[in-house]
Amino acid sequence: GKLLAHSLIWCLSLSSSLPTVPADMLNPESVVVSVSNVSAVAGSQTVLTCKSYRMIWTQDRLNDRQRVVHWDLYSNQDGDYKAERLCDMYSAGEQRVYSNYNQGRIAMPQNAFADGNFSLVIKDVAESDQGTYSCNLHHHYCHLYETVKIQLEVTKKAREAKRYWDGEKAVIVALKDSTVVLPCVNRNQIWTERHSEEEQQVVHWDKQPPGVPHDRADRLIDLYASGERRSYGPLFMRQKMNITETAFALGDFSLRISALENADEGTYSCHLHHHYCGLHERRIFRVSVTEPVREKKVVNLTNPNSVPAVDPNLGRGHNVINVIIPESRVHFFQQLGYILATLLLFLILLVIVVLVTRKRRRRGYEYNVKKYEEKDVNLKEFSVDTTDLTQYKSEDIRLNFKNNILKERAEQAKSFPAKIIDLDKGNDDPLHPLNAGLDALYCGG
Repeated sequence: GKLLAHSLIWCLSLSSSLPTVPADMLNPESVVVSVSNVSAVAGSQTVLTCKSYRMIWTQDRLNDRQRVVHWDLYSNQDGDYKAERLCDMYSAGEQRVYSNYNQGRIAMPQNAFADGNFSLVIKDVAESDQGTYSCNLHHHYCHLYETVKIQLEVTKKAREAKRYWDGEKAVIVALKDSTVVLPCVNRNQIWTERHSEEEQQVVHWDKQPPGVPHDRADRLIDLYASGERRSYGPLFMRQKMNITETAFALGDFSLRISALENADEGTYSCHLHHHYCGLHERRIFRVSVTEPVREKKVVNLTNPNSVPAVDPNLGRGHNVINVIIPESRVHFFQQLGYILATLLLFLILLVIVVLVTRKRRRRGYEYNVKKYEEKDVNLKEFSVDTTDLTQYKSEDIRLNFKNNILKERAEQAKSFPAKIIDLDKGNDDPLHPLNAGLDALYCGG
């Protein structure tokens, strides 16, 4: 019992170092598996082929036959090499032991596919049990295969019993007539859990128009193993792009595009996801649309009387003949000369306008300065408003004069109206120095 317990513990520690089946997005098979360039004629129909037989979910109707484990023994006794099938077990069936000698002596755990422990227990080890054992795990539905090899040697001395790794496989030296456990443990969910296959499988198509990155691609179709289909985009896109109804039954998820147009150009991606099997593949198609080649009618010019037959189905219209004459270098330089001459003429006109404007500005400035320097100011042009002075003239000015001359002049100034003084007429101005002297002389006499 103690030996069996130690064997089980060693089996669990050894299983951590054994390779397991990759089933995540880091699997190298989960990347782009193919890139194709497709060129099709406008108006025609093309097929973007995307097939995968690992996605045929209808095979899972025989679910009990999809996951299987079997143990084989390869021995070399008496110089004869022998390969023997010891036992096998399916995921939904009983295990089967092939030899009557091994009935009740070798076995695997009954809950092997639930726990992932497929270790082989051998009771009453004999010398004939020596050899290399192979534990083979097959998942036919997911196309996954794994093999674990263990070498068993039998000894009659208990102190020689041991376990070690020879660099390629585990080596177990077991005591004769004891019980030994050959480890084969795989706790990956593919072997230990059963999922609803219809929820685990999905295929979808994406389209990237030219210049659009992958993360902004347009989703075209989603197809599930349950038969559910989701189409995206406008109605005409749904009608011209589709996948067959039996896609998951045949493993053919090819996209058929009808009535190709220039707008259909771009990069198409077929994504295959099988989460249960760990399958994540992507296939890329670069589609380009070409114009259809028009058939050219050959006219027989040897016989001038022969006229090509007229197709009655063709409509009649105006015949237009376009003649394209290639341009020469002389024509190019001639056009360039016209352009340069036009630019030169424009510059000359601009210079002339600038010079004339500056000359006129100078003449106008000199004229204004000369005008204001030579012109005499005529005070007659300025009218004097005497309305404000009337009230002062009408007032009675009472002055106490000491002589009659000043009194008389004051009365004259009071009786006569205001006198307009013209500076241009200096001789008649009473305020002129000459006139002022004469008045003084007159008054004094």
